[in-house]
Amino acid sequence: MKPLSGQTALITGAVRRIGRATALELSELGAAIVINARSSRDEALAVQQEIQAAGGRAIVCLGDIRDEVFVSQMMGQTIEAFGRLDILVNNASIRADSEFLSLSLAEWKDVTSIILDGAFVCAKAALPHILKTGAGRIVNVGGVSAHIGAANRAHVVTAKAGIVGLTRALACEFSPRGVTVNCVVPGKIGGKRSATSGKGIDAAPITPEEGTVEDVARMIAHLCLPASRYITGQSLHVSGGMLMP
Repeated sequence: MKPLSGQTALITGAVRRIGRATALELSELGAAIVINARSSRDEALAVQQEIQAAGGRAIVCLGDIRDEVFVSQMMGQTIEAFGRLDILVNNASIRADSEFLSLSLAEWKDVTSIILDGAFVCAKAALPHILKTGAGRIVNVGGVSAHIGAANRAHVVTAKAGIVGLTRALACEFSPRGVTVNCVVPGKIGGKRSATSGKGIDAAPITPEEGTVEDVARMIAHLCLPASRYITGQSLHVSGGMLMP
């Protein structure tokens, strides 16, 4: 039996890069997958088909994670399809580049609300279901720029730093009730970037190669395993030594 057999994982921003790799990794470990994206239907269906072709189970829930009504409906669809929710991976984000003096309030809110408000809305809606399992997991996806800074990314750095704070707060409140909450912090990850990813950070890892989305997905998956029950409130860096806290 696979270690996550019988469990259900919901991944936001699950159609590209780290989100897609995480969906595939958790499915391989036995979890049923809820694929969330805001509007990328074709890509979401492609991930679903890839999971199903490998013998896994998956549903697609398209909608904006800042919308409490949609997120509540998504939780309902999850329970209807799979009967439970064990794992939430808050991965959805956009990382547009913008010089601070030309950064509009609308741009600021668009980035910070997807990253931070979306994680809040999803965690609040998911936790009543996750708590029922007695051994749930929340994994938030941070960013190394929140720890080392980055030019032209004040909105991204601020939101990702907030994710670290949210992780610690939820860990303090819910780990005594059986739910571990951690943050995985990717460094410089190679591969094709989406239109909303920006150009990436300028800092380089000390390793000779950039990381891969699979490197990050495997760390997320590790935190979801029963063996990781005693890890909570942590920010785990997958950055090739870019940051050594």
